[in-house]
Amino acid sequence: MSGSAGLWARRATVSVLALTLAAALPAAAFAQATPDPAASAPARLLPLDEALRRAAAADPARAGLEARSRATDASVRQAGARPNPTLGLLVENLPTLGGGDILGRTETTLTYEQRLERGGDRPARVDLARSEGALVLATARVRQLDRLETVQRGWTEVLTAEAALGIARERLDLAERFQTEVQRRVDAARDPLFAGARAEAELAQAQIDYDQAEIAVRVAKISLAKFWDGLGDFAAGAAAFEDTSASRVAAGEVAQADLDIFLAQRGIADAQVRVEEARAVPDPTVSVGVRHIWENDVALVFGGSIPLQRYDRNQGGIERARAEGTAAQADLSAFRIEREREIARLQVQLLAKANEARRIAEETLPQVERAVTLVRDGFARGGFTYNDVQSAHAALLQARARRVTVLQAFHNDRARLDRLTGAHADLLGLETQP
Repeated sequence: MSGSAGLWARRATVSVLALTLAAALPAAAFAQATPDPAASAPARLLPLDEALRRAAAADPARAGLEARSRATDASVRQAGARPNPTLGLLVENLPTLGGGDILGRTETTLTYEQRLERGGDRPARVDLARSEGALVLATARVRQLDRLETVQRGWTEVLTAEAALGIARERLDLAERFQTEVQRRVDAARDPLFAGARAEAELAQAQIDYDQAEIAVRVAKISLAKFWDGLGDFAAGAAAFEDTSASRVAAGEVAQADLDIFLAQRGIADAQVRVEEARAVPDPTVSVGVRHIWENDVALVFGGSIPLQRYDRNQGGIERARAEGTAAQADLSAFRIEREREIARLQVQLLAKANEARRIAEETLPQVERAVTLVRDGFARGGFTYNDVQSAHAALLQARARRVTVLQAFHNDRARLDRLTGAHADLLGLETQP
């Protein structure tokens, strides 16, 4: 690179950007991201599947999910427990003060009472506890799928940043070659001095953009690697960014994990109906005991009681539980239709964006590249102006940037489609039932 103004500007830019990055990121992260000048080997490619597997294995929420699973098991065991018996003691005919012999006149009764559950209370409680556990696990599974979508979008950010770095490098190469040509023309008095100054300014700005693009790549890699507490010593690869084969694959059904939430809610409502119906059946209580009477006589006593359903038959609780079940089924149907509509829309968008990226590569880029070549050759012969060359360069870079934007949107839509269809659910390693 030639020109003292451009050299000073580039050095100042690198220093400012380095200080900014050091202030914005932890020291350890910046040290990890700083390339080793001695290392000449290219960075290892990180496929999407590997990034997702690493993030799933390092998910800190797994410990909490395991604890909730144990809590569900304990809840099921507790729901199956029988009512505790009652041990009672009754003392009668206590004498008044000065009334004589206490032991000779007092009657005592020791009883053992047990409530008998009728109507299927215990099975209903167990089913309810299991349904509540299924809802906990389904919710956790959805959260993990959401996390994998975030990881996939982070991987897309790395792809996009690497592609943007390539465009910045191309802009810098164009600016260097053009600055050399302009300086040659200025030295030969074929162009005024301000043309050289403009070329120097364009070269300095291109260097700034390239430095910023490098930092963006490092930040994107560090952000992605933090999902598994790793290092940013990898590359996503241009081939993965160019791959639009997902647009030709038929989308799957709605993710089962999302449906499991509504199925669990409906299961809870159905189990609650059985619980309320069991509560409507009165539970009798039986008792047996021993009574000690005067003169050391002992008698066996037996009794029982049962609630009278005169005012409360629990009809309101039963109707409420049934209504909640109907609402859960309606919510499931509405959710499924909405997700199917969004999946169909994303499938069309993937195909449209893949087609647009292909047409830009096959139709637009060859034309603008040819225009750049013609304008540069004409400028060297004196047939075009500085502005003509700059316009041709700008058109080429804009076409490449447009294609990067389209591919970025493609991969983000793919991440959303994978989330809606549960394409990476096999990485979670969780069951939907407790």
